Amino acid sequence: MLYTLYEAQHMALAPLRFMAEWSRGWFGHPFSPFAHLPLSRRVAATSDLFLRVTGRYEKPEWAIAEARLELAAQKPFCRLVHFRQDAPKRHKVLLVAPLSGHHATLLRDTVRSLLPEHDVWVTDWVDARMVPLSAGAFHLADYIDYIREWIALLSPRLHVISVCQPTVPVLAAVSLMAARGEAQPSSMVMMGGPIDARRSPTAVNNLALKKPHSWFEQNVIHRVPGKYPGYMRLVYPGFLQHLGFVAMNPARHLTAHWDYFNHLMVGDGESAEAHRRFYDEYNAVLDMPAEYYLDTVKTVFQDFALPKGRMHVRGELVRPQAIREAALLTVEGELDDISGNGQTEAAHALCLNIPRERRAHFVAPEVGHYGIFSGRRWREVVFPRVRDFIRAYSS
Repeated sequence: MLYTLYEAQHMALAPLRFMAEWSRGWFGHPFSPFAHLPLSRRVAATSDLFLRVTGRYEKPEWAIAEARLELAAQKPFCRLVHFRQDAPKRHKVLLVAPLSGHHATLLRDTVRSLLPEHDVWVTDWVDARMVPLSAGAFHLADYIDYIREWIALLSPRLHVISVCQPTVPVLAAVSLMAARGEAQPSSMVMMGGPIDARRSPTAVNNLALKKPHSWFEQNVIHRVPGKYPGYMRLVYPGFLQHLGFVAMNPARHLTAHWDYFNHLMVGDGESAEAHRRFYDEYNAVLDMPAEYYLDTVKTVFQDFALPKGRMHVRGELVRPQAIREAALLTVEGELDDISGNGQTEAAHALCLNIPRERRAHFVAPEVGHYGIFSGRRWREVVFPRVRDFIRAYSS
């Protein structure tokens, strides 16, 4: 019902958005006779801000000119994409993007940094509202199966980088493959993920502990309405996830939008465009399959199954101690308010049979969650460590 109400609200806003679009054009376009009236700039700025706050944001383009985007494999809930370059690269990398609200394009900066020396493949998750109900359910175990299949596909001499949420399923996938004697990556780079969410708990972790599992089933899971291919599929809707993102730092977002309004008022086009670029990506969210989301809440944030040695995938125990060949680098941000300090580092205690000299941990100073994989500090502080680690373990 909530999803349907959300769609109805968006339709109800259509006349107001039309008027705002009209006002922005008439009072903001330099060739309009109304643009020179005393309050024209304020009217145009207010209309622009209204359109951005009430708008729908589709999945952004990768927009990476340095490579050609190719579809390497297609599954109902994920596409494996390859950034093909004319010159062959020595290091093959599978970049596992998070399935936690935003699209894989959030890792655009990560991909750009990797491309000069690496052959890059990325998991590009599909919005669950676009997946027909006939495709079946998607559980955490299915996610792990996808990763195992693609590691096998891209092996040997493969390096796997997981960012945030996928650190747990990636570690589970490699553990199962190692226990079966299957192909293992040359290295694993795990960045800002909840391997052991008991350490330095954040607001995200505390919410999962304060509410029973049934609360999540009853309050955040809804059926996709009829206008989408995934009609009747149970999902955690993207708009609810977006509300959660904003609620973590409401003052910061309010200030950012107020600053944007002022940039428009004074004609600071460069700052206004920077705001648009960030929020075009930040506001673009996807629906997550309900089964996968609920499995993750219980397994990772309530039962802490992996660090307790109790995580099973289709009846098989996940044993990180089975990993012996892959090198391990964990990366955390000092100011990360989503995955607290120590949560990713916990992988070292679990992968105890990887020789100590093949393991490393790095805490990026003055870096928050998104700065681990995007922005200036990623490029200048974090990426050199990741690049050098991959180089060291490339045969």
